[in-house]
Amino acid sequence: MIPLQIIYCQKRVYVILVTMLKFKNIALHFFIIVLFISCKNEPKKSSETVITSTNEVAIKYAEGFEITAFEDYKAITLKNPWPGSNLTFKYALVEKGATLPNAENYDAVVEVPVKRIVVTSTTHIPSLESLDEIGALIGFPNLNYISSEKTRAQISDGKIMEVGKNEDLNTEILLDLAPDAVVGFAVDGKNSTFSILQNAGIPVLYNSDWTETSPLGKAEWIKFFGALFNKEKQADSIFNSIETAYLSAKEIASTANERPTVISGAMFKDIWYMPQGESWGAQFIEDANGNYLWSDSKGTGSLSLSLESVLEKGHGADIWIGPAQFTRFEDLQNASQAYTQFNAFKNKEVYTYNLKKGKKGGSIYFELAPNRPDLVLQDLIKILHPELLPEHTLYFFSKLQ
Repeated sequence: MIPLQIIYCQKRVYVILVTMLKFKNIALHFFIIVLFISCKNEPKKSSETVITSTNEVAIKYAEGFEITAFEDYKAITLKNPWPGSNLTFKYALVEKGATLPNAENYDAVVEVPVKRIVVTSTTHIPSLESLDEIGALIGFPNLNYISSEKTRAQISDGKIMEVGKNEDLNTEILLDLAPDAVVGFAVDGKNSTFSILQNAGIPVLYNSDWTETSPLGKAEWIKFFGALFNKEKQADSIFNSIETAYLSAKEIASTANERPTVISGAMFKDIWYMPQGESWGAQFIEDANGNYLWSDSKGTGSLSLSLESVLEKGHGADIWIGPAQFTRFEDLQNASQAYTQFNAFKNKEVYTYNLKKGKKGGSIYFELAPNRPDLVLQDLIKILHPELLPEHTLYFFSKLQ
């Protein structure tokens, strides 16, 4: 039984590590090693708490994580941290003063509820806001990406610090902030900053919400944050409301008499990129009762197609969803006359999510849509079957100007 105190001892050396980074003194390297060893030799406080009961937290759609609740702590098991990885990470979320058995079996140990947190993706922001925990956010990479007005007010008040960029996080600032946890993501697991933070005793937890292909699976990651703040019931209630709205909209869409044909994406350097048939974007179109012309393609990423093949198969499509960066018909036409050959272009049935931006130019869609798939689905039903949701006003999407 290893007390959480041993884990926290390492956090007290972060100031020393900052000094080491500034002056690169070899003696400090040695001193830190000695200090870490001395931390581990501190007397262990005994605990009379016996942790025996367990309870699996219900995760219905997300495939990237599991939560197991014990009497005095919770365990998050993270699967599929990035595409193609077969690694599994385990995180322990421990109540203050509790004793954690087998702490060495965990990749990070966090005292909960978390009071000071750094997150690294705009998709994390809506979860913090929904749980009324945006006040706990103290750092974020590239603040201009954040669109939420509520969080931007926190930034303006100087309550959230700029911590660099995802691929080049500012270690000194992060160590100085001394967060209770850093929630990061990785495309290949080679972020050296995360290793430095972990060695300094600051817990780093991967969040792989972006790898989910189910719309409701992405939204269910609010339960990940609910566990960090001891707000599991609130997170569950929020998700249940989103799930109910999504499934209700899907049921309404199923009553449509026709299924409009749909294309997506646009060209980049003569290659047309569009969602693969098992992707997040394709699933939305399916649930909105649309006929995505590439729905039979395998994979969860993007297709790379020639203009000729897209024109042959999709020129007669009724609706064009998400034409990459384009927001005006004139821009599409100027980019390539080939775009004008599509019926969706001719009939002005092209819809984008890029017209709605935050104050600093961040995408509202990429920030909020993964957390609110119900709103995305309602938008698509309004586009494909406007008669089914006559009162709905498009939230994310707009017709090209």
